[in-house]
Amino acid sequence: MTGPQTARRKRANGVESRRRILDATVEIAGERGYDGTSIAAVSAKCGLPASSIYWHFKDKDDLIAAVIERSFETWLAAVTLPGEEAGTPQERVALMAANVARSLVAEPDFLRLGLMLALERRPAEPRGRTVFLQVRAVAQQRVAEVVAGLFPTLAEDDVQTLTTYAVAGADGLFVHREVNGDSVDLVTLFELHARLIYEAAARLAPPAGH
Repeated sequence: MTGPQTARRKRANGVESRRRILDATVEIAGERGYDGTSIAAVSAKCGLPASSIYWHFKDKDDLIAAVIERSFETWLAAVTLPGEEAGTPQERVALMAANVARSLVAEPDFLRLGLMLALERRPAEPRGRTVFLQVRAVAQQRVAEVVAGLFPTLAEDDVQTLTTYAVAGADGLFVHREVNGDSVDLVTLFELHARLIYEAAARLAPPAGH
């Protein structure tokens, strides 16, 4: 008879196994990309049999999608405007951007893998690509809400233009660091990017009451 303690232990072991599998997948996918990632390679990396991986994930595509979803949750938490105690609105925007940059420096594989998938075209689109584009849209909406909240008089088209520019610029800065390595100070660059977008929004926004 299986008691509550045994059931809890099984659940804990299952959670730990899933974490090990996802951690191993992040490392392999970050080095080899989508095509170079395989269940066999993940199994060798995490030390769990392939049967354990298939118990948690249907196939490689399901596994890659899970990696993106898990990493995205951590990253999205950084896309939050700090409270007014953090300084002026521009300083708060710069701090948010710095927090996003730090999260990408700490865990770059989510965006690295996601951009690889987004740029590739395949006859059958991997679920991981679909998930990345969906979660990316969530992040873009979060940025749009920050812009609209700070500049309520901005026209909707201007909010969308600034949001698109903000996300595209962040992509470019991330790729620049990927190409040039750790010598690139991503935090400083993200702060500068955010301040410039804030200044552009301030110029575009009509004064209140107009």
